[in-house]
Amino acid sequence: MNPIIESLKGRLIVSVQAYPGEPLRTPEHMAAMSRACELGGAAAIRCQGLSDIAAIKGRVEIPVIGLWKDGHEGVYITPTLRHARACIAAGADIVAIDATDRPRPDGKTLEDTVRPLKEEGILLMADCMTIEDIRRAVKLGFDLVSTTLSHNKPAIETTLDEGPDLPLLRQATSEFPNLPIICEGHVHTPAEGRAAIDAGAWAVVVGTAITHPTSVTSWFKAALEE
Repeated sequence: MNPIIESLKGRLIVSVQAYPGEPLRTPEHMAAMSRACELGGAAAIRCQGLSDIAAIKGRVEIPVIGLWKDGHEGVYITPTLRHARACIAAGADIVAIDATDRPRPDGKTLEDTVRPLKEEGILLMADCMTIEDIRRAVKLGFDLVSTTLSHNKPAIETTLDEGPDLPLLRQATSEFPNLPIICEGHVHTPAEGRAAIDAGAWAVVVGTAITHPTSVTSWFKAALEE
């Protein structure tokens, strides 16, 4: 197993991202936030956009999982081979890619996108929605497989609450007990992160609860005003 992947076992990955128009939406702020997370014990940083990847890579010593969000609907997380290669050029150690079977903007299949990247020795993280996505990602040789998109399923297909998708995580780790399965999405408390590790997660990604003060402030405000 690649040493970078091995170094993430049982550890915390922090997703450092800001939404368009927010005060922290600058590479400098994202890099500072990433360094603060590194000092707190993060094993890796997940971030989006070429400028942020480059700025963060220059500020931290831990691995950087890079992605490029292009658009807002369908497949927009590193949707094409061009996007993936650009993330590597910006400094990403691992590239996260939407691993669903939905149509891609360049008309290529997931396999068409993954094959040349694997031939080039690039480490890849699969952002998955369903167990079928996870099975496909494992078959294609992704180095990391994540539950990133599981909360994006249509409401009719899920009964998830606001916590992480532990049922999907347990199913995936049961089917693939020796592969790095990452829990990502709606991990809002340390207890939820611990529960994900206990359910078999290789590592846990936390974003909003650590790096998005606007959301965290709104949680406190809502609780106080109930």
